[in-house]
Amino acid sequence: QVQLVESGGGLVQAGGSLRLSCAASRLTFSNYAMGWFRQAPGKEREFVAAVPRSGGTTIYAESVKGRFTISRDNAKNTVYLQMNSLKPEDTAVYYCAADYNIATRPRSDAKNYEYWGQGTQVTVSS
Repeated sequence: QVQLVESGGGLVQAGGSLRLSCAASRLTFSNYAMGWFRQAPGKEREFVAAVPRSGGTTIYAESVKGRFTISRDNAKNTVYLQMNSLKPEDTAVYYCAADYNIATRPRSDAKNYEYWGQGTQVTVSS
């Protein structure tokens, strides 16, 4: 079955950086837009960023614009999330997800994403 495996999470001080990776297998990666979502304890899951299947137009949550960058490497079946200037409020479990979407603009609604990874914990200390 389809697998999405996140890595790169950890503990970092405020102002620091982390780079998350999500390796996909058993799907035609280039047919899927990819997104990152996060869920903090006691909160709803929220959209973070997304990239269309061929790269190009990316979208971000307002809370991470200018700090996070999503990218993908279709040759490696991997999507990345570079997170800079991290804040304590970025603490959450981060999930990658795949959306079979041919549009040039990706979607931010989690309901559109068919496949999900198991998540990786990001903790930002103050």
